[in-house]
Formats: sequence, structure tokens, C-alpha cells
Amino acid sequence: MLFVGDLSYADAYPLGDNTRWDTWGRFTERLVAYQPAIWSAGNHDIDFLPQYGETVPFQPYLHRYPVPYQAAGSTSPLWYSVKRASAYIIVLSSYSAYGKYTPQYKWLENELTKVNRTETPWLLVIMHVAFYSSYAHHYMEGESMRVVFEPFLVQNKVDVVLAGHVHAYERSERISNIAYNVTNSLCSPVDDHSAPVYITIGDGGNLEGLVWDLIEPQPGYSAFREASFGHGILDIKNRTHAFFGWHRNQDGYAVEADSLWLLNRFWNPLPESRAASA
Repeated sequence: MLFVGDLSYADAYPLGDNTRWDTWGRFTERLVAYQPAIWSAGNHDIDFLPQYGETVPFQPYLHRYPVPYQAAGSTSPLWYSVKRASAYIIVLSSYSAYGKYTPQYKWLENELTKVNRTETPWLLVIMHVAFYSSYAHHYMEGESMRVVFEPFLVQNKVDVVLAGHVHAYERSERISNIAYNVTNSLCSPVDDHSAPVYITIGDGGNLEGLVWDLIEPQPGYSAFREASFGHGILDIKNRTHAFFGWHRNQDGYAVEADSLWLLNRFWNPLPESRAASA
């Protein structure tokens, strides 16, 4: 299970009420006790109270949800990697420094050299703030991080990037925006079959409700978008094919509202057909 941040919303209560973390833990215990879970930190997990002498953010999150960051050569539990079956999963932190030469930047640059696509054909990245989203809420909020990290994702043929933050669902085409320099003015996303599919799936549940306002007309990079609570399932079939389906909660039917056969960027870097979206 992949959690893309904003777990308990305890920070919405006075003093980051830790009983809310306890409650969320009890709600999820029967699930996470038996299924491996991978976490990324969201803005609602920062829980920072410097007025009471705290000097380190994310304390409730970090104490309750330890991750194997040291095994991944990371200096922080906020960014790390896990190998799970045929997938190499990299977790990034939207709320830690990510500029060039920062610890997170240097770790990611080095970590990507370790990925063996024969051993782990599928390369996934999860983070909290989406690089591409066409919802008005949080629009382009991840732009500065995208500019820094997107070239790594394209050069290393990352298959899928999963993010949250926006309380809705969206799936992108395979696009990139890495050609810009100070003289060419190339600053729009273009089709790129070496690029990941970006999936915003911040609709698993929250205290604030869904977001509805969209950028219109729908940008060309946006393949499917819908404001609904729901969840996604990524089913890796083999080293070349995987199936992703998104299930909305509203209709109550076990049928994907959006789906796509994914072709592995390393082993089968062909264009995918457009999804059969319901």
C-alpha cells in the first residue's frame, strides 16, 4: 500500500492533538498490520509547534511511522527507497529542501544509479505535491520541485509518479517540460515517451472535502480528471505490462472509472493507447 501523505489531519486540532493520530492508527490497524505500507509525508503531517520549543517538524509522523531510510543510504526518513517484488519505489519529500546539492537532491541523484531494471523492472516515485495538476486548488504548487527533479525522472525512465495534496483524481499523459533555457522560451509540456505517467490520487479521504474548480479548457497533458473520493490499484503483470485502475467511491460498483494499461518505459517504451474511461 502506498500512502501519498496527509495521514491523520491531527494538525487541524489544537496543539496537533495526538489522540487524533491514535484514532487514525486504530482505524487503519487491521489493514496496515498485515499489508506492507509505504508512506510519504504531506503538509498536514508537518505538525510543527515552535512556540512550544519544538525544533524538528514531522515529529508525530516520524515517531509513529518509521521507514527503512538508512538501508537506502538516506540521511532522513522523509526520503528513501524500497524494493518490493518487481518494483523499485522511491519516496520524495515535498517539504524538505530539494535544490541542487541539498541532501535530498544528492541522495536521489545517487539512488537512481542503483536501480537495476532487470531485477526491478518497474520504477515508481511517490511524493505529496503533484508536478502536473489541472485543478485550480494548489495549481502549479509543485513547480519549483518539478524543475529540479523532472529531468531525473525522464532520464531514468520512471514509469509512474503518484502524488496527493489535491483532493481529487487526475491522470496525465506521458509528458515532460525539461527543454527550457533562458533563450528558447520552451516552457510548455510536450509528449515524451520517456516520461512518467503522473497520477494525482489525493482522494482517499480527508476532513476538508473534495476540490471541484478546474483549469479550463482541460490542458492537453491531462488525460482524465474527476473530483471523487476513491482509490487506485496498480497491478504489475510482468516486466513489460501493468494495469492501473482508479475506483471512485460514489457509484458503489467494482468497476474502474479510469484505467490504463501501462507499458514499462525501460523494457517496452512504446506509446500507450488512450484509456477506456467510464
